[in-house]
Amino acid sequence: MSLVKAVTAAVAMGASMAIATPAVAAPPHPFVFVHDRFQPASEAKHADAVTYDKSLVPTTASVFIAEARLSGKGMAHHEGGEGHGQYKMHKGTFVFISVRGLAADHHFGIHVHTKPCGTKPDSSGPHYQNKRDPKQPSTNPKYANPHNEVWLDITTKSNGKGWAKSWVKWNFRSGEAHSVVIHKNATATTSGKAGQAGARVACVNVPFK
Repeated sequence: MSLVKAVTAAVAMGASMAIATPAVAAPPHPFVFVHDRFQPASEAKHADAVTYDKSLVPTTASVFIAEARLSGKGMAHHEGGEGHGQYKMHKGTFVFISVRGLAADHHFGIHVHTKPCGTKPDSSGPHYQNKRDPKQPSTNPKYANPHNEVWLDITTKSNGKGWAKSWVKWNFRSGEAHSVVIHKNATATTSGKAGQAGARVACVNVPFK
């Protein structure tokens, strides 16, 4: 089983458990879990998840986000079969999101942003970029792409549920990634519009490692 598939399975299992319970115990480093129900934007100072558009993200909706960070240091053990032995751990970051109760059959653009959520949609700042685009706002595909940013676009099902995952070969710089923002539209990829996804309809604070 590949690293991404293994982490996906583990996090997905955690997501199903988290959605079914009112609270989730904090797991050990290097994992981060956030599970919350969306609150009105006016509650941004006290809530981890807020909505700016209740028609698309109602206050009855909930979200689960997980991060797994690999530093690339140390060795992992593998037993069984011809692969018995050790292998070097890869550096990278895995982010998983699961939502329920959002608008049905809708494609949402979702990205990691640099600042915490606030009462206003723009409070969360720009997308986090591993290599920063010197020109902001960034719409150059060289920088605004799913390898240099964390993109988690979701198309919800008829029941408003959906999930997505992202694996990038780098780690967040300490203190520079603070939230996950849900946008109204799918993420664009063309030059001059790359990374753009319309209005910010919801935001979730995440203590990324």
